[in-house]
Amino acid sequence: MELPINGRGYDLASPDGKLVEWVPLEGGNFRGRIEIVDISPHFVGFDLPKEKLQFNIKSTLAQLGVEGRLLSLDIQRGKRKAILEVDCFSVGAYGKKMLHLLGQGADIGKLFAPDERRKVRDPYYLDRMFGRSDRWGNPLLSLGGLQGSDQLFLEKVEGRCVAFLSLLRGVVHYEPAVEGFLPTLAKGLKKELPMRELLSLNQYIDHEEPRYLQKGELLLVKTPPLHVRTVFARVAEELLPPGYHHTSASVLQPDTQASGDIYEFYGESEREIADIPLEFFTLEPYREYVFFADRDQLQSSLEKPETLFKAFSTAPPPEEDQAAVFIAKGSQLVSLTGADWVTAKAHLHDFPGFNLATRQAMMVERYIEQQASYPFLYAIEKGIVTSQGVLLSRYFPSPLMKRMYLSDLVQRSIKGIYFQYPSRTNGVFFSQEDRAFLHDLLVFGIPVFWVDEASQKILRYVSKEGRESGMFVPLDKVDTYLKATLFGVYGSNLISYGFEDFLLELFRGVEEMRKDFSHPLFGPETPIALVTGGGPGVMELGNKVAKTLGILSCANIIDFQTKGKNIVNEQRQNPFVEAKMTYRLDRLVERQAEFNLDFPLFTIGGIGTDFEFYLEQVRRKVGSQRLTPILLLGEVSYWEEKITHNFQSNLKNGTIKGSEWISNCYFVVDTPQKALDVYHRFFSGELLVGPGGPIYEKGFCF
Repeated sequence: MELPINGRGYDLASPDGKLVEWVPLEGGNFRGRIEIVDISPHFVGFDLPKEKLQFNIKSTLAQLGVEGRLLSLDIQRGKRKAILEVDCFSVGAYGKKMLHLLGQGADIGKLFAPDERRKVRDPYYLDRMFGRSDRWGNPLLSLGGLQGSDQLFLEKVEGRCVAFLSLLRGVVHYEPAVEGFLPTLAKGLKKELPMRELLSLNQYIDHEEPRYLQKGELLLVKTPPLHVRTVFARVAEELLPPGYHHTSASVLQPDTQASGDIYEFYGESEREIADIPLEFFTLEPYREYVFFADRDQLQSSLEKPETLFKAFSTAPPPEEDQAAVFIAKGSQLVSLTGADWVTAKAHLHDFPGFNLATRQAMMVERYIEQQASYPFLYAIEKGIVTSQGVLLSRYFPSPLMKRMYLSDLVQRSIKGIYFQYPSRTNGVFFSQEDRAFLHDLLVFGIPVFWVDEASQKILRYVSKEGRESGMFVPLDKVDTYLKATLFGVYGSNLISYGFEDFLLELFRGVEEMRKDFSHPLFGPETPIALVTGGGPGVMELGNKVAKTLGILSCANIIDFQTKGKNIVNEQRQNPFVEAKMTYRLDRLVERQAEFNLDFPLFTIGGIGTDFEFYLEQVRRKVGSQRLTPILLLGEVSYWEEKITHNFQSNLKNGTIKGSEWISNCYFVVDTPQKALDVYHRFFSGELLVGPGGPIYEKGFCF
């Protein structure tokens, strides 16, 4: 499980290389053979022509007047190494002395890959970074302070963004004591010690000296402290005054913090230099410190189902394996390949249980580390991933990873989770723990989206206000669902005849009636949605009628597959469902409790419908659901057989004393017109439902 993210460096720069040979040449120059090892496999330089790569000498050496020019390069992707031949010469007396002190084992410089595709073109890209900081409070881009500086000018020059850094007055010189420091510095370069800060202790600035370039001498100049976190910066050599040359230490890395403030020039010119022109190269998308709100292309791409389905199609097989990828840029999403995904074999095993707490904790931790999304979350926590983005995952993340997803840094960075399948072992059906995790993600502001093959749509998990359950809803119907009053149809999965015309006429009338009311649950600005169990029979009729009339068609779908035990009829999902939540069979009661219907309707049905009938009755009796009329569609004789004996038995035995009023919640209607009349009287305030209302001896009103 290799993370396609380079956590040890940046993909435009190699590690520092060491001298393996150091040969003196005529005139006091030296030729060095440099070996760079352990180059990241993501180094862009592997894919660029060798002549495009730049040797960048260490700034410490450049500030002393040591310059290096690349003669030849042998870069080997398979071995992740590069061999460079570099001619080094000196500018000034200190550079000459330093050349003689260098030798085998010294860190001397690195490779930079100036990929033209990564060059910053628009000044806006950098403008938006001013005033922003990373998670530790360091400016993302500034010259002299967090808010930037009026001494930093961004312009578009020859098709790219160039910053002109104003120079401070004066010229930098060395105190005489630096000569005794040079041997120590040479030893420090062999030990990979940070020597630049120590070198600066021997520097001082003459503020009155003009910044003129003299042949054979090094000109050191300063700018205000520069912070660069979001890009590579490079001195734009061709924009310097004629006769000026910057040393090959011309690249500022993205970890520059108040240290990119000294520049080294040599050559010959009669003009005084006033500013430093810098051009910029973008980092890997996930390291740009870019906010999701700034990613217009990514946001628009995520709204296109075809783009997301195509992106998921690049996930490596087999489908049983986990696969995940973090996306921080629109171009990433549309150009995904299998190599961009992290895959993981899913190993199913039982945990020892809470009575073995130590072993349980250890196994859970191992399980978390085996998840395909783990490397991305870990990289976010460690500061390797700094941009905000979205996570694509073949399967909905395991609830055991809740701790990581809801941690402060991850929660701020992940602006969406997109998945294809709810469960590897249970297909489209969520567990109780999954649904609890979904609600937690919603509360913490991490949107979750189902890239649903069944509907070929993107569904977003949303929950109506005040409820701890929700549904996956098509993107263009989210607002409708959140505002909607929920009607629901309960009935047999075996019988579908006789109710389609009834329901069609009833809900056509309900939609028309909405125009005439301003009830909190019913009016022109309050859409309605229809909820069923999502199966065949009457449920299918209800969802079909909803789609026909343009009403949001919803379902709470449960897994009735009994693993070979012929106990219940297996119920296929009907094709008319738009918004849905799914449940496993062991959570049948929880599923029913989460219908949250404002206006239930019952048709002919068997044991399942009876169960739903009594649950709705209990919810009204205990006050967990508002008191609204429940319609019983069909003949009085059918509902007498279903309800009356039970109600009269309870009444006779006094087991519903004080709750006899429950009978006035039920209305048997045998025509759509009668059903509409019940609703009309209720929304008009003429129908008394609940305590204080009439008691009907049949257990319902007709």
